[in-house]
Amino acid sequence: MNEPIRSARIAIVGGGLSGLHAAWLLERHGLRDYLLIEARSTLGGRILCAEPPWSGPTPSDDRFDLGPTWFWPDHQPALHELVTHLGLRPFEQYETGDMVVEPAPGRPPVRMRGYASSPASFRLMGGMGALIDGLRRALDPARIVTGQAVRRVALASSHIVLHSEDAAGRATTWHADQVLLAVPPRLAEHAIAFTPDMPPALAQSWRQAATWMAPHAKYIALYDTAFWREQGLSGEGRSACGPMGEIHDASMPGGSAALFGFLGMPAAARRRMTGEALRSLCRAQFARMYGSRAAAPTAEFLKDWAQDPYTATAADQLAQDTHAAAPHTGAADGPWRGRLTGIASEWSPQFPGYVAGAVEAASLAVQALLGRR
Repeated sequence: MNEPIRSARIAIVGGGLSGLHAAWLLERHGLRDYLLIEARSTLGGRILCAEPPWSGPTPSDDRFDLGPTWFWPDHQPALHELVTHLGLRPFEQYETGDMVVEPAPGRPPVRMRGYASSPASFRLMGGMGALIDGLRRALDPARIVTGQAVRRVALASSHIVLHSEDAAGRATTWHADQVLLAVPPRLAEHAIAFTPDMPPALAQSWRQAATWMAPHAKYIALYDTAFWREQGLSGEGRSACGPMGEIHDASMPGGSAALFGFLGMPAAARRRMTGEALRSLCRAQFARMYGSRAAAPTAEFLKDWAQDPYTATAADQLAQDTHAAAPHTGAADGPWRGRLTGIASEWSPQFPGYVAGAVEAASLAVQALLGRR
């Protein structure tokens, strides 16, 4: 393995979509003096795909989103342009047929007319992870370091010093002129010590910014066939009984049939249960709503984002996240002014918390950097 680059003009902290997109934009404009530092062992951040156990070693189209799932091409043109540029294949979310509703505990499920999204929701072949794969392939791998969690960012006389540690607690120091902060505002304020401190009002706004996905958990069940479609059902469901509150068809065209749901029970309640106990409750709910065939998936996946230390903080355990207004991306004055910029999705002016928000926030920050060259 090559020794990691320990200094660069620009340090990108976080290897999710916003960090990778920022690196991609920098390279496209000929600015290759950057370093991307990711805490996890893999890239993608909250974009995470589950692969069936029968998949091969190479990522395929038969993958399923444990994080964000949809985008809206008509309302999110910059993301759509990126999807097109990378040669990815979008498809419309399946919504044909009735939905199933569990109106209250003790009452049987009922069929009712399903909702039609307007504008239409789209997914990607290979899941949203196809975006991550497409960007990663276009980048210089020597500029990307994984398994290094940035714990402290400090201003020195002529540069910024970043201190990180790996899973074993071994420390590494990095130098940069500019920092692009591609982790959620609340997580950055919680997990990274800034020297000198960020302005109090700015730190508070970051602390109060909800992290999208952080309180949530998703369950996905794969099947041999989309039998619910044979019954005239769309796969969409709503439940007042749980554990899942909202359910959708997650089938991949030409691949596995699937259903997925967002768990409605609070993060604290989920934490008191084992993963198998939660999966068992989800299987039982699918059986109630879609029939006995739904009780025996060929594979199943559960991701609790509230238990992910690189996504959620203690504040997120009780949060009900919303796509709230974006906080300020950096200090308006003082020593940090112009030196550090937030670029995660929550900092997007138009689409905070959405996949498109990661693209927008990174684009705005890179444009500002290029304008200062």
